[in-house]
Amino acid sequence: MNFFRYHWFDIALMLAAILVLALFLIQPTGMTLLLWLSLGSLFLHQVEEWRYPGYFPGMVNKAMFNSDLPDRYPLNANSGMLVNVVLGWGGYVLAALLWQHAIWLAIATILVSTGNILAHTIIFNIKGKTFYNPGLITCWLFFVPIVYLFFDLVISQNLARPSDWFIGIALGIALNYFGVYKMIIWMADKNTPYIFPKRFLLGQSQH
Repeated sequence: MNFFRYHWFDIALMLAAILVLALFLIQPTGMTLLLWLSLGSLFLHQVEEWRYPGYFPGMVNKAMFNSDLPDRYPLNANSGMLVNVVLGWGGYVLAALLWQHAIWLAIATILVSTGNILAHTIIFNIKGKTFYNPGLITCWLFFVPIVYLFFDLVISQNLARPSDWFIGIALGIALNYFGVYKMIIWMADKNTPYIFPKRFLLGQSQH
C-alpha cells in the first residue's frame, strides 16, 4: 500500500498508455470516446502534477495554505492518493461507463476538469506569484478542448434534461469543494507519517 501511495501517478501513466491502446482497438465514438479521453487526460494531468515536474504537493501547500510544513501539511501523500485515485479515477471511470444512464455524473466530472483549469490557470499562479505550476500545461492541452467538446455535444444533441443539469452542476461544485479542497483540510495532520520526499517540493523557492 505504501508503494502505491507514492507511485499511483506512475501507474496512471501506464494506465494512460493502456487506455490509448484500448481505444485504438475498440474505436468508440461520440460521447463514449470523449469521456474515456477525459479519463486519459486526468491521468496525464496527474503525471504532470506529481511526477514531471511533480512539485505540485509542495507548491499547493506553500502557495495555497502558507504552510510551514509543505512536505506534509495540509496535503500529505495519503490524502493526495485518496483524492486523486478514489474520487478522480473512480468518478471519471464511472462517468465513462454510465453516461447514457447518468449524464449528470459526466457533467460533474467535467466540472472537476473545469475546476482544475481555473485553479491552475488563475488561483495557483496568483497565490504563488508564478506563470507556471505543475498541471497547467495538461489543463490547456487536454482539459480545455475536452470541456468545450463535452458541452457542445451535450447541448447540440440534447443529451441532458434540466434535472441532469441541476444534479450534475450541484455534484460538480460539491466534488470541487468537498471532494478536493475540504478533503485536504479534513485529512490534514502535522504528525502524519505520509510525508512527501524532497522531489515533491521543488519549486518552493519561487514563492
